[in-house]
Amino acid sequence: MRSTPHILVINGTKVHRPVFILGAPHSGADLVARALKRSAGFHLTTGRPGVLRVVYAFARRPAIATERGTGAARVIRDAYAEAWQISARACAECPDECRELAGLPPRPAVLRDRPVHDGDTEGPCVQPRGISRYADASPDLIYSADVLLDAFPDAQLVQVIRDGRDAVADMLADDRCLAWFKPGLANLDTVFPNPFFGVEDHTERNRWPRAATAVKCALRWRGSVRLSARLRQQVPEEQLFTVRYEDLAARPRRVAAEMSRYLDADLSKTTLSGLVRAGSRAAPESGEAEHGVGAWRERLTPRQLAQVEKVAGTELQRLGYRLSTDA
Repeated sequence: MRSTPHILVINGTKVHRPVFILGAPHSGADLVARALKRSAGFHLTTGRPGVLRVVYAFARRPAIATERGTGAARVIRDAYAEAWQISARACAECPDECRELAGLPPRPAVLRDRPVHDGDTEGPCVQPRGISRYADASPDLIYSADVLLDAFPDAQLVQVIRDGRDAVADMLADDRCLAWFKPGLANLDTVFPNPFFGVEDHTERNRWPRAATAVKCALRWRGSVRLSARLRQQVPEEQLFTVRYEDLAARPRRVAAEMSRYLDADLSKTTLSGLVRAGSRAAPESGEAEHGVGAWRERLTPRQLAQVEKVAGTELQRLGYRLSTDA
């Protein structure tokens, strides 16, 4: 049973039907987040420190959320009550990724290295006037979906699904993703089964220390899409919208129209189309995600491809992706 509705007022506006964008690492969720952040009436954040602390606490130790019950919902609601504030002081905590979603350059180092005051000329990326909806696209929100729905019973979730082989290819080129696999961060000895790392049986846990990096990335993708499948079974249709990245890349205007109907908001078809085209041209060495559909064919070695399909082949087929051995 979901918690009773809680009235949260931010910047003088009642938070109504907040939107949370979910997906495995490098699923392409950032493209949807960019489009939403640049849509009139929305204030979307990502990676605010207070939110990340709570999200990763729940992701890495799920028992914290279940043991606290309604307390977990209150904790994450309080985190967003702070993160969604709009002011120069509040937005000083924005990571560069959040500013980039809005099309803004990173904050100058001189501003990052000193306290920021409301009177600074380097202000927030959005003005409070006209904001009617709030959203967040912080990494790994998928592991807090139940808590988000307890905290915001009228929330709308948007989950992005992408071919796991393309996602793994991007993960292998992302140092921040790979950092989670360091021995000091892999908490498999204390948390098992471990949804965050996608480790579900003793064989996988025993093999983890010597597993190839591609295997660990594939396990993370597999665990995430299994959570997505459970969400689809448990969450009412009016609160969950699934975007397949390949559809987004091929038919962005259609996806934008469908999302607009789901959110009951005007999402720019032209903006989303432009972002998809720009994303598909991004090169891995640029520091941006490589969003090309089917790029795994050139980016994964034969050995890595075999490892990924062995770990996640069932999920790939369930989602309609053909394995390389079926070609």
